[in-house]
This record gives sequence, C-alpha cells and structure tokens, in this order.
Amino acid sequence: MKTHTLHTAGPLLLAAAVLLAGCDSEPVRDPNFAASFPAPAAAPERGQVRNGSIFQTGYDVALYNDARARRIGDVLTIQLTEATKSSKNAQTDVSKSNDSSVTNPTILGAKPTFGVPDFLPLDNTKTNTLETNLASNSTFAGKSGASQDNSLTGDIAVTVADVLPNGNLVVRGEKRLNLNQGNEYVKISGIVRPIDIQSNNSVPSTKVADATIIYSGDGAIADSNKLGWIARFFISALIPF
Repeated sequence: MKTHTLHTAGPLLLAAAVLLAGCDSEPVRDPNFAASFPAPAAAPERGQVRNGSIFQTGYDVALYNDARARRIGDVLTIQLTEATKSSKNAQTDVSKSNDSSVTNPTILGAKPTFGVPDFLPLDNTKTNTLETNLASNSTFAGKSGASQDNSLTGDIAVTVADVLPNGNLVVRGEKRLNLNQGNEYVKISGIVRPIDIQSNNSVPSTKVADATIIYSGDGAIADSNKLGWIARFFISALIPF
C-alpha cells in the first residue's frame, strides 16, 4: 500500500513543480507587435552585368540624409505622453403628487346615503355616503458619478512595418521587461507621418494615428490585483440582486 501511494504521488508532485516553474516564465512575444526587418539585398550573381565599377544599385548608403526612419525595418522612437482625464456626474429628482376628492352630492335637497350590513352585534348597518377621497404620492431620486485619470509616459523604440503609398509609415513594437515578481509589457502600433518625425528620430505618441497602446503585466503582483472567479461570478450579470 505504501509503494502504491508513492507511485501515485510522484506524478502529482511533478505536475505541481511544472506549474510553479511556469509562474516565473520569460516574457511572451506578441506576433502582432513583432519587429519588422528589411528585405535582404540580393548579391550580384557571377557573370552579372554591374552598374558601375564602384556604385551598385541596391547597395547605396545615403551620406547626406538624416537618421529619420523612412524604410521598412528602420527604428523609430515613440515618446509616450498619454494623459487622459474624464469626469461625469448625473443627478435626477422626480416627484409627483395627486389628490382627488368627491363630495357627497345633494339630490332633491337631500344627501343620499346607503347602508351596508355590518356584522358587529351592536350595529346591524353602517351608513355610507358617496363621498370619495383619493391620494397618491410618488418620489424618485437618483445620483451617479464617475471619474477617471490615467497617465503613461516613457519611450519605446519601434520598427517600420510598412510604407504606405502616400509615404506614411506603419510602425509597431513591443517592450518586454522581466521584473522580480512578474513581467511588464508595453505595446504600440499605428501610423506616423514622416513630417511629424523630429530631428532626433522620435515622434510623440499623440501624433500616432490609429494608435493602439497596451500596458499590461503578469505575475504575482498582477494576479493579486485581479478578482477571483467566485467574486467575478457574484458581480456578473447572472446575479440579478
């Protein structure tokens, strides 16, 4: 019996070790933000006619152009200067009150009355009139408020993934940091106009069109800020209360 227990516990301990080892994994690369590389230049084949004795088309190096990104595979620095702030308040007060009354009419000089049998032993009938009084009161009050303040600063280097027909650059990139208690990811993609690129080969993130900026993380610290699945169930739409 002891031998059987040891053989059963062995795979369980191995699986637990694998899970614990996976908690401290290396940062995962996202293919949607992978770096782009320029197409390799084809070497002149033997016997191929050359363009010149020194200069060869496709192997030129620009000596007088600046270092701004302009071709696929070039590196561009994006300065993250994102700051958003929003606030919204709403208040509603609704009140409605109705009061209706009908007095007992006078018919031929007399106020009509009618008797309703009463089951009390001392009084066999109860005298009633046509007088009626209706009243209703309804009140509703609601108040809501929401505010949000976000800020993201820093620099991230990206590569040019494509050059559009109008000259704009499609850029994308990812920065992965493996810290003590987890991984941090900064991802960005979008379209940059060459005219917005500064002389130091950088551009503010506020001038990146169709920008997708993602800042996320994983590991022990990120997991501690997440609700458990039981807590998420009780605040989901499945609970009507």
